[in-house]
Amino acid sequence: MAKNGFKAMDSDMHVLEPCDLWQRYIDPKFADRAPVGLSRHKRDLGVQVDGKTLPRPIETPNPALAPVRERILKEKYTEEEARGFDNVAQVSAMDKEGLDVAILYPSRGLFVLAIDGLDPELAAAIARAYNDWLYDFCKVAQHRMYGAAIVAPHDVSSAVEETRRVVKELGFRSILMRPNHVNGRKWSDPYYNPLWQECQKLGIPVGFHEAGRVYLPQPALSQFIPSFSMFNTLSFPMANMFACADMIYGGVMERFPRLKVAFLEGNCSWIPWLLWRMGEYAELTGMAEHPEMKLEPLEYFQRQCWGSIECDEITAKNLPDFGLEDNIVFSTDYPHLDVKYPYAVESFLKLPFADQTKRKYLWDNCARLYGFDN
Repeated sequence: MAKNGFKAMDSDMHVLEPCDLWQRYIDPKFADRAPVGLSRHKRDLGVQVDGKTLPRPIETPNPALAPVRERILKEKYTEEEARGFDNVAQVSAMDKEGLDVAILYPSRGLFVLAIDGLDPELAAAIARAYNDWLYDFCKVAQHRMYGAAIVAPHDVSSAVEETRRVVKELGFRSILMRPNHVNGRKWSDPYYNPLWQECQKLGIPVGFHEAGRVYLPQPALSQFIPSFSMFNTLSFPMANMFACADMIYGGVMERFPRLKVAFLEGNCSWIPWLLWRMGEYAELTGMAEHPEMKLEPLEYFQRQCWGSIECDEITAKNLPDFGLEDNIVFSTDYPHLDVKYPYAVESFLKLPFADQTKRKYLWDNCARLYGFDN
């Protein structure tokens, strides 16, 4: 399906889960505690879990936002909404956009585990139910749609078990983690070593993916951010920066030199600046504070990390100058609010990048990240 001669893989395409997903798929043992998808308005992404509503609502919502959201979504997704965003609609959306392959990430599932102190057994059951549903969802086009699993970091043993299951039994290509720390543990905490070890062994990436306000610590402090626009502007790249610095400074990349990590849906223009600044401090005080590091931050990122580019991210045009041309992947973010669907690939191809760069971002780097180059 190459578009204008370019094959395209979406590193971060989303599904829109049905409200009753967990009622249908969760282990009966947890039926009375299953998450409930909300339908307060069209395309509601909200979910109730353990007595909490996620995403957390803005304290003083602006009533002017709702009609704007409804107009944008009606213009973009009329046909998809008519089918309830089912798997047939997903394949049709890929065809419209010109996507050959897509890695599917959640929508409600981005929130469903984002609570500190969640019962680890319940969290594991929630993750397993979502992954079973996504496996069934992908059956309509098994060679074009591949799952990114959610795993529950509340208990690392069950996270390792579920990671192994989704790869070996379901054929998934990635696991998802929000970049927000869970239960007070940094991602570089040795507690998570078994999970990183398993991902390295299986050859799958960890995809860090921020979303809206949740019951976890987020660097864009909600009490100082009054609007949807301001929160999304700041939270997504800031959370990815925190996770990136933690994984590199904290020695995860040194301990697991074949672990692949992607920082998704937070743009990529911040990457060269962050790595340059990290390099400054690695040289100044890093050896004393982070003796496990043996390489420069930029070198770790070049070896093991990827960032995602938006289809109109003109500010990313100089990434090749920083040696990062092999570390960027393309994403549409379908079917969310702030996307250019069905013209994302078309818009990307208009950017002033060399054809070699476009091919790498649209396909080659994605293929390497998700293991399609083997």
